[in-house]
Amino acid sequence: MSWKALSTTGVLIGAVLVTASPAQAAGQVVTRVAESDRTAALAYWTPERMRATGEDALPPAEQIARPYPGPPPAGVGRLFATTSQGIDLTCSATVVPSATKDVVFTAGHCLHGGWDRRDNPIKIVNVVFAPGYDHGASEVFAARAFAWSDTYSGPSSGADDDAVVALDPVGGRHVEDVAGAQDISFDEMASPADATLLGYPVSQLDNGESLLACDRPASLRANSVYSVWQTDCDLAPGSSGGPWLRGFDPATGKGTIFGVTSRGTMNSDLVTTGMDASVLTSAVRELYESAGRL
Repeated sequence: MSWKALSTTGVLIGAVLVTASPAQAAGQVVTRVAESDRTAALAYWTPERMRATGEDALPPAEQIARPYPGPPPAGVGRLFATTSQGIDLTCSATVVPSATKDVVFTAGHCLHGGWDRRDNPIKIVNVVFAPGYDHGASEVFAARAFAWSDTYSGPSSGADDDAVVALDPVGGRHVEDVAGAQDISFDEMASPADATLLGYPVSQLDNGESLLACDRPASLRANSVYSVWQTDCDLAPGSSGGPWLRGFDPATGKGTIFGVTSRGTMNSDLVTTGMDASVLTSAVRELYESAGRL
């Protein structure tokens, strides 16, 4: 079976998320969050609630991925949100360079994902980002807006499964100043490519409380519709949106993002046997380059 690597309290799902009242902009779909809702999001995500997200029905511990040795690298952290049905969820995300120093990059299905059984959009609220999460958050930033390219058609699509989130500063400090950032590249790459994958899988290993890493070769796979990078890394759900980095240097904690975790394949024992990242296209590049205006 295949899945979108997203984790919610009590259930692993293939993506059930869509934005609250999104607005169509040129080339992208944008949701702007009212100031009162940002305040509510910060109040909602207590340390206890963050720890409880995804604590039931955990898949087995990873065998290939290992706990990251040391503090989380620059810009990497956990993204939290809630559906209009009251389900808390968690993904992974990374700060990327921007004019505002307020932007994180993640998977599209973490913020857009589908409809309920009556074809009603499932709204997303309480979107926050916790950089450097490690058994708790030292800082929590509320989302003021988030967006994906209008070429992304939702969780059933493997193309352009990417999104950007613009965050409010905390105490006058921008998230990039607090946590640093990872570079991002839209250049073509030779395949296979050595890659470092990072994420916060909600598994029996540590229930999403610490960062895990895989150092694995990634291979490019293309069909008539879209192209993806694939690897046999076994990060569990909750790792969605986590960065795929080339040229990662453990000494500096920095590399260059060439994709983010989009989906994976799971066997009957709920063990992840492979993972995909959408190739970053020109449409996603336009999304990223406009993120500083959100």
